[in-house]
This record gives sequence, structure tokens and C-alpha cells, in this order.
Amino acid sequence: MKDSLRQSMASLHTWTGLIPGWILFIIFLFGTAAFFNGEISRWMRPELSGAPVSRQALDAADRLLKEKGAGAESWSLSMPDPRGGEGLDLSWRAKGASRRDRQEIMLDPGTGAETTVRDTRGGYFLYRMHFDLHYMPVSWARIMVCIAALAMLVAILSGIVTHKKIFADFFMLRFGKGQRSWLDAHNVTAVLALPFHLMMTYTGLVTLLFTIMPWPISANFPDRDAYFAEAFPSDPKVEPSGRPAAMLPFGTLLRIAGETKPGLYPAFVTIHHPGDAAAVAQVYMRSDTLGGVREPVHMSATTGEVMGGRPPRGGAAATQQVMIDLHAGRYSGLALRWLYFLSGVGGTIMVATGLALWTVKRRAKLPDPARPHFGFRLVERLNIGFIAGAPAGVAAYFLLNRLLPVGLTGRAAWEVNGLFILWGGVFVWSMARPAKRAWTEALSVGAALFAAVPVADLLLSRALPQSLMRGEWLFLSFDLVMIALAAGFALAARKVATHQPKAAPRRRQRDMQEALA
Repeated sequence: MKDSLRQSMASLHTWTGLIPGWILFIIFLFGTAAFFNGEISRWMRPELSGAPVSRQALDAADRLLKEKGAGAESWSLSMPDPRGGEGLDLSWRAKGASRRDRQEIMLDPGTGAETTVRDTRGGYFLYRMHFDLHYMPVSWARIMVCIAALAMLVAILSGIVTHKKIFADFFMLRFGKGQRSWLDAHNVTAVLALPFHLMMTYTGLVTLLFTIMPWPISANFPDRDAYFAEAFPSDPKVEPSGRPAAMLPFGTLLRIAGETKPGLYPAFVTIHHPGDAAAVAQVYMRSDTLGGVREPVHMSATTGEVMGGRPPRGGAAATQQVMIDLHAGRYSGLALRWLYFLSGVGGTIMVATGLALWTVKRRAKLPDPARPHFGFRLVERLNIGFIAGAPAGVAAYFLLNRLLPVGLTGRAAWEVNGLFILWGGVFVWSMARPAKRAWTEALSVGAALFAAVPVADLLLSRALPQSLMRGEWLFLSFDLVMIALAAGFALAARKVATHQPKAAPRRRQRDMQEALA
């Protein structure tokens, strides 16, 4: 009975892992990189100094908005993330203009000087890619991601039942043993970070809960708009008085917000109807603690009087926020974020080795391993295209950030397009090559691209030498990670190139010859 259950769970584990496995690999790959999305964005905008916001910069923001945003419908001031990647971003919207039709200026947060930075989506693209994918409607992408995550949860639970020696597998990693080595690598990366995999899969499903389970909304609200209006109430509409009045400086507004919400820091400021006596400032405060409050402080932009804000969150909303924070690691310090990252690397390897193990196990059972059937060849080529091609595309994304001209029109889009062009090229090339050569060549391309990133950073950007002189180690750390990834891909390419498959046992060879006779 136990063996029958374990065999059933093994089959369930195999197929729930294989069918959505390529999407799961993308989720893990891009999601793991997204744990450092702020640092990646900082690396991809080397023009910014990374200095904290100074009073001089806030005074410059006041002056520029009064000069260039006079008569605007609203002013906005976006504060740089504490982890870097952004400048002090000013924007204003003219009266009658749409919400997306805004004028924008970026200032250096330290000096307040106007700064031109390269157009890039930075680490934010990697973060969005892991659940919104690309080149498809977001709703479709999230349904696919949710189904894959649900299958992942089933695969994890069935894998726990299947592996009766789960604790022994934690310490077992044998090299050069063919199928046994692939299984060991899969087991070790699965068991080593098992609580992390369970937590990330479950919290990811909770984050996108209503994508595939909309029934609680339909059972309690007439439509989705009514639900969102109740769950995320909008701020009261501000009507102008028609009487001109001087605005308080941003420094004063931020100080009042900090005193109102001690322990939080400002992320975004919006002033509605600036220059009017009824102008209202909304200072959005946030916390990097687990489940921390993220809410605006409403005040008069002319007197600084604090107004009534949104009602406090309910238990369900607070629980959801904790789940989102656990999934994204937003509350984590540097050490914990590295632990998230390394666990994510383990999860990426776990999915990759699981996909490779499927082909390794079944190749040995084929009547003629040299001429496999179409289904086997398809899975094998998908493995090469995703496991080797997607990371190579990420390396191309970073490399294009340094190679593309700063003033290129649509530069950010071309960085993203370059990722998929390179990825697609690896995919097409692998289709036309024998499997072993395709693996070797695709992994070698990835190694070369990752190795080229720090070289391009050193030759084409002044950020690395300047950051070292200022004692900022982010750029050096990023380049060292690229070198480590290049070494890992080069080692994998070498292992594949030098691998010699073991000959089939004589009895099996005789059976194969009789079957082919």
C-alpha cells in the first residue's frame, strides 16, 4: 500500500513538475534576480551618485516646480529608494492632461543638479517578468503563472511523500555518476531550501489569489470595481478654492509627515492644485518591516495641518501584506536578502535539474538513444532553450545597458527586446544542432556574455572606478557576481563537452539488437 502510494506520488511529482516546468524556471530565474532589483537598477543607472537626499536637492525641487510647473493640476516628488536605483524624480501634470501625460525632471539626490540618466527599466523589469511575463496580456500571463505555481505546490508536496530518505538526500551529492548525479543535485537543492520553496510558492499564490479564485469577490460584491473600491478606498477628491497661496517647501512637508508617522520614511509626495489655498499634500510613507504600514499622510500644502486619512487596515489586508512582504523579501536586510537570493538560486537549479533528469532517465530507456522520438526531442530542446537560453538573455540585458547609446530612442525597450532576441537566437540555434553540441554551445554563449558584462562596465562606464574611490562597493559586487556566473556556465559547458555516456549493459544491448532485427 505504501509503495503504491509512493509510486503514485512519484508519477504526480514527475508530470506536475515537467508540464509547467519551463514557466517555473522563468519564475525562479527572474524572481531570484529581483531580490536585488534596487541594486540592479542602481548598477544600470551609473550616472546617479547614490547619495541620500539632501536639503539642497529638496530646495532645488521646490524652485524647479514653481518655475516650470506653475498652474499645473498636480506636482509629484518621487524619493529614491534607500537601496538605490533612482534619483529625485520631479513631475507635474498640466490642467486637463491625462494621468500619463506628465512632464518630468530627474535631480541628483545629493547635489540637486538636473541629471540625464540612461533610459532603462532596470531591475524592475526582472521583477515584473517573473509574474507578468512579456509580450502577452498581463491577465493571461498571471493565469499561467498561478497555474504553474499551483502545480509547483503539488510537486513539492508529492516530492516529500516520494522521497522516503529525504534527510539522507540532504547530505548525498555524488559527481560523475550520470543519472544518479542529476537526481542527487535535484534532491539536494530541493531539500536544502525546502521551507523557502514552500513559503515562496504559497505566498506567491496568495499574492495573486483572485486571479484563478475570483469566487469570494463574486459572492460578496457586484463586480471587481466594487471590491477594489472597498478594499482600496480612493482619497477624497480635492476641489480648488480659486485663491492663490504659497506652498510649504518639501522639506517642511516631509518633516511633518515624519512626525505624524514616526518610524516610517517618505517614498512619494503628491500636491493637488499647487498654488491654491485649498492645495492638499499626500506624503506616502512606508516601512521596511514585515507587514509594515504603507499609507499616505494628508495635510494642507499651505499650512501643514494634518487631515484625516484612510481607515486602518483590516485583518485580511494586514495578512495579505505580510504574505507579500515574505514573498518579495522587502523587509529583509542585506544578509537576509543574500539568503533569499541563494535559496532562489537553489530553486532555479532544482527546477533545471528536474527538467534535465526527465530526459536523462528516459534516454536510457529508448530503443535507439541516438534517434529519439519527437516528444523526447521536443522536451530536450525546450530544456536547452530555457535553461541555457534564458540566463544568456539576462546577461545580454545587462550588457546592452552598457553598449547601447545613451540617447537612443526607445532605449529601455531595446534592452528588453535584446534579451528576447538573444534568447530566441539560442533557442533556434539549439534546434538545428545535436543535443550535446547544443548544450555546450548555449552554455558557452552564456558564459561569454556574463564575462563580457564586467569588461564593458569597466571600459564603457566611469561608475566602477568612481564608486571604488568613494567606497561604494555595489558596482564591484555586481561585476563579481557576473564573473561567478560566467565561471559556473563555463564549467557546465566543459562538463557537458567532456561527458562520455556509459555503455548500456550487454543484456540490454542484446535486447535492443533483437528489437531492431
